[in-house]
Amino acid sequence: MTSRRALVLRPAPGNARTCAALAAAGVEAVALPLFAVAPVAWTPPDPGRYDALLLTSAQAVRHAGAGIAGLAGLPVVAVGAATAAAARAAGLTVALVGTADAAAIVAQAAAFPRLLHLAGRDRVAQPGVDTLTVYASEALPVDATAIAAAVDAVVLLHSVRAATRFGALTVELSRTRVRIAALSAAIAAAAGAGWACVAVAPQPGDAALVQTAVRLAIDH
Repeated sequence: MTSRRALVLRPAPGNARTCAALAAAGVEAVALPLFAVAPVAWTPPDPGRYDALLLTSAQAVRHAGAGIAGLAGLPVVAVGAATAAAARAAGLTVALVGTADAAAIVAQAAAFPRLLHLAGRDRVAQPGVDTLTVYASEALPVDATAIAAAVDAVVLLHSVRAATRFGALTVELSRTRVRIAALSAAIAAAAGAGWACVAVAPQPGDAALVQTAVRLAIDH
């Protein structure tokens, strides 16, 4: 039984946590963040205009800054457990936690018809939901040698944007020697085709994705 290394593309600080989880499972982890996240200046609106905050990434909580305190009276609709945990750690009250994607949790939030989405600059718009940009992910330079580390490895894809960029960076790579572990089917599709194999985590969250990657990394 041999183990392949795993390539982790998500930004800090999540990158380090994923690498640590992989290492704890016996898989060598290589950090290769494709983006760096930074806050964007924003002005909190009147909270009386909304029924709840929609949070689809823990990054929104980490980078919203002091402005989020003005919205702390609003309950939170969180896309998943990790985002909900970040919201609670920031002193927010979580009313609803999803188990799929943003569209699914919005559909479940009928009790909160007026949602305010605190989001990244690059996101999928949710119909009928007001959105404020509170952070942005900027592309980091990645050289061909670093991308070549994906060959004979498992690549963890946490977002559509990372999957899209990874696909663009690997046009000349031998994809039949790359295994993909994706957080969702949409993320897997964004990476394109031609990979040795693709596995989608059975539920959202880094823990499930790590488990999926570990299964791909072990050659029995």
